[in-house]
Amino acid sequence: MALAAASGVPVWAQSASERSVHLLVGYAPGGPVDAMARIFAPLFAKELGQPVVVENKPGAGGTVGAAQVAKSAADGYTLLIHSSGHVVNPSLYPKLSYDTLKDFDGITTLAALPNVLVVSPSKGYKDVADLVAQVKAKPGAFQYGSAGNGSATHMNAEQFRVAAGIQALHVPFRGTPEAITETIAGRIDWFFAPLVSALPLIKD
Repeated sequence: MALAAASGVPVWAQSASERSVHLLVGYAPGGPVDAMARIFAPLFAKELGQPVVVENKPGAGGTVGAAQVAKSAADGYTLLIHSSGHVVNPSLYPKLSYDTLKDFDGITTLAALPNVLVVSPSKGYKDVADLVAQVKAKPGAFQYGSAGNGSATHMNAEQFRVAAGIQALHVPFRGTPEAITETIAGRIDWFFAPLVSALPLIKD
């Protein structure tokens, strides 16, 4: 997970004022990227001595938020907090309205969040081997979710699918909260959830 700005003037070059700095999150509220933004924002505001506002712009694997930041003034007042999907998206979306390399200046890495394979207990899978065996027995009959095309949750699920030699339908959602809800409800068969979002549910 990283912090980036529209290519141009870095945020630390700006003088402190009452003008708000906007942290745009390319995913829905309640997900891991959003959670990190809300942890980071007050610390950033204290350091800068000016307001920092978190704004969610979910959609298309984080590209909606990224496009808004790319089009913003390069004055350091509009920043993007994104996942590793930011570097994958150019391969998935060939007609992006921005250039990932030219239109952004990277500032820092904020966090590394592991993902964990989760399923609904109602599915009755005994373990991962049982899940794989059932999917192999009915190719194409199973679905897995992600927090959006190109997200880390998508890439991890694809790596798992290929390594296990199974066929399943990818169902992208607008963010982690929605994917977790659908997994709990049993409407999708598995999801590689960020551990920070899944741990309370795993404990329960």
